Amino acid sequence: MDPVTDDRATEPLTDYAQHLSRRVRAFDRRHPLLWDLHFTGFWATAALIDYAGGGWQHNAHEEDVPGWLLLTLSLGFSLPLIWRRTHPGVVLAAMAPFALVNAWTGAALQAALLQLVLVYHLALRRALRRLWWATALVITPVLVSTFRHGEGSWDQQIGSQLMSVTVAVLIGVTVRTRRNYTEALEDRARRLETERDQQAQLATAAERARIAREMHDIIGHNLSVITGLADGGRYAAGKSPERAAQALDAIATTSRQALTELRRLLDVLREEEKQQADLTPQPGLTDLASLLDGVRSAGLPVSTTTHGTPTLPPGRQLTVYRVIQEALTNTLKHAGPHAKAQIDLAYGDKAAVTVTITDTGHGTPTATTTEGRGLPGMRERTALYGGTLEAGPRLDPEQGWRVRLHLPEETPQ
Repeated sequence: MDPVTDDRATEPLTDYAQHLSRRVRAFDRRHPLLWDLHFTGFWATAALIDYAGGGWQHNAHEEDVPGWLLLTLSLGFSLPLIWRRTHPGVVLAAMAPFALVNAWTGAALQAALLQLVLVYHLALRRALRRLWWATALVITPVLVSTFRHGEGSWDQQIGSQLMSVTVAVLIGVTVRTRRNYTEALEDRARRLETERDQQAQLATAAERARIAREMHDIIGHNLSVITGLADGGRYAAGKSPERAAQALDAIATTSRQALTELRRLLDVLREEEKQQADLTPQPGLTDLASLLDGVRSAGLPVSTTTHGTPTLPPGRQLTVYRVIQEALTNTLKHAGPHAKAQIDLAYGDKAAVTVTITDTGHGTPTATTTEGRGLPGMRERTALYGGTLEAGPRLDPEQGWRVRLHLPEETPQ
């Protein structure tokens, strides 16, 4: 036989035994009554063979025991086993009269040893301190037999029976311990699987929220720029066709940029896409110039002031970029005509940065409500780095809106 093609031949004997044991236990769980009937039938048949074949006479103290009594004792020791798992204590107590009669008459049927099966099941389900009465029930017939027939010494008879009871109890305790250990491992595996699924769901929700914020930032900003360019182009169409053409070119360029970034995000969402998603890096401080050019072309004058040298990691750069993008988008939407914007960037040590965006408009950004993804998304980004974000109207007599972002120094992990 080819060992490569026959996996069963290479399995250790213990693995095969465990596999067979699992199949037997699984069958027992599915059909408990059928298994109990087979078990009871086997021992009832063995007891009847011992009775009918005269095998009981080899151990009997008295051989003139009536046949009907032997039959009754054989069935009394074997048939109640069908309830051994559901009511082991009751079954053992029911067997006690048969055991006493068996000892008193001197029949000494071997079927009396089936009491140890009940002791095993009691040890399997109950605490050891509750087994004293079961031990007393099993030992009492031995005392009666020794007193009645006087064969063998007391210590020999009682010691032998106590040893049998001890072995049955130890087997029951061992099986119970192993079963409890297995159930604990299975329960832990189920809990770990549940926790893994929950973590996967949380990660998926967080990723979807992140992608939603990115899509809001991309689409919202670019649509605002396109709207501004379209309004300006319509105004210039009658007076300066060249300016109108420039506005249309800017609209086309902005639209292509928005589509490119949108495709990149949608590639991430395609779970069944076999091709690798576009690995274009996230925007950073180097992309601010193109962002401001797009805003200026949409009709919003923007000036910038920078203090210090930028030394921000990519994650913080993305946060600064998105906050500026969202603030300028809100200005385009709500500040009204003739508004201007000012951006002040102050870089500190250890990746600290403070960004202030102000405008001279008179509108109120609707994104401040908790329903949207504008300012709430900006605050979520800021919270990732332990920063603060303030947004609100400028103090009198100044007019307009003010957004201030502060990211503290980066602490070593």
